[in-house]
Amino acid sequence: METLIIAGLGNPGPKYQWTRHNAGFLFLDRLAHLEGLSITRKQFGGLTAEWERKGTRLVLLKPQTFMNLSGRSVMPALQFYKLKPEQLIVVHDEIDLPLGTARLKQGGGHGGQNGLRSIMEQLGRGDFLRLRLGIGRPLHGEVTNHVLGTFSPSEMEGFAKVLDGALEMLETALDDGVPKAMSLYNNRNYLEG
Repeated sequence: METLIIAGLGNPGPKYQWTRHNAGFLFLDRLAHLEGLSITRKQFGGLTAEWERKGTRLVLLKPQTFMNLSGRSVMPALQFYKLKPEQLIVVHDEIDLPLGTARLKQGGGHGGQNGLRSIMEQLGRGDFLRLRLGIGRPLHGEVTNHVLGTFSPSEMEGFAKVLDGALEMLETALDDGVPKAMSLYNNRNYLEG
């Protein structure tokens, strides 16, 4: 059975639960809720669950190392399952995409996202798939305050649509390949109806 790791990035603890930086955790929580899973097994410096889907084992991983050390959780998981970076999907918040969007991206740099930076430092390369959840840039002010700020109730309502769209995108990528998922979903804005 093929194994893939889906690592959703975020910071542990109730203080960070609804922050924009926890988009990856929120994605995995949504997936787990819909599939009746519980991401509670303590492994690899994180919390995990296994989702068997159409003959593929998907290991859902929420690193509990804090964002800046995400690689210290992702790397041991890849090593344990003897997987290559190509078998890793990282779900993370993306400041360079507007709120309401989600995009798949194969490889690339870290764009200042510290969780990606940490994973790339551990792996020595960046050729894994990213599912980027747009949180938008602050109009003015500090980026740190923006990413660590909580979604407003109306933003959270919109973001719930993004999570469902991103889940559809992920399932399309798994079933029909990444290029098909990209062409179908990468240009959608889930807040525009």
